[in-house]
Amino acid sequence: MSRKIIDLRSRPAFLHDFYGATPGTPGFETARWLNRRVGTRGDDAHFTRSHTLDGYLADVREAGITAAAIVGRDTPGVSTSNDRVHELVAGRPELIGIGSVDPQRQGTAAAVAEAGRAIAALGLKGINLEPGFLDPAIAFDDPSLLPVYDACDQLKVPVFLMTGPTTPDPRFNDPAPVGRIARAFPTLNIVIHHGFWPHVAEIVGIAFRHPNVHIVPDMYLFLPGSRLYVEAANGFLRDQLLFGSSYPFRPMKQTVEDFLKLGFDGAVLDGLLFDNARRLLALDL
Repeated sequence: MSRKIIDLRSRPAFLHDFYGATPGTPGFETARWLNRRVGTRGDDAHFTRSHTLDGYLADVREAGITAAAIVGRDTPGVSTSNDRVHELVAGRPELIGIGSVDPQRQGTAAAVAEAGRAIAALGLKGINLEPGFLDPAIAFDDPSLLPVYDACDQLKVPVFLMTGPTTPDPRFNDPAPVGRIARAFPTLNIVIHHGFWPHVAEIVGIAFRHPNVHIVPDMYLFLPGSRLYVEAANGFLRDQLLFGSSYPFRPMKQTVEDFLKLGFDGAVLDGLLFDNARRLLALDL
């Protein structure tokens, strides 16, 4: 039986050299390296197919993915504007747009205004923040971020937080501040990309306490120590864990196949792959 699938973390390679847009560059080699580190089988440069939009969409369809969320970024190192994300997803029902802001660069007031524009004018479905990748890095509960959290809460859209071991300073891959944000904004849906790996037990514990915390382990779901995500999703976390491929750093089709082999109970799979994301983003799919 085919299942509906929403991929909550996906980016075509052509968006930036960081995603492997240009062969022969350090970014291209890093993309290949990440693919090898997270278990890609076969061609570690598979993502070159998404050097064109048509190639990327073909990958989405062949993986059996109903809709893929293109996540914008706004950091000193990697930036994809909200207008660019809107341009890509507009008129393409198999693509979902997630915006991004940087209160450090824009200033808090401008970041709040841009978040509002991204949702109200561009129709994007959430706002991505990457405080650990700013310069200087800041914590997830830094005061400059609180108005953005409040704006997302008022707009009734989730905030997406970038975490994980690629955070330049590992001190800023700490789940504890997210627990404080979840407590301060109990009606704000918080989505954790990369699942704070390797701090799996800590973020699972925070999600146990705060049902507004949602986890997308994406490519780190296939690394050592990640079994706890699966165990939790078969129990209390069944409505809070969601699927993401982390493309281009892992093949979409392989990631779907591998996800289905991890030991998730059949009764929770439709939620993890589709229903949780559809509800979270208020999608009509």
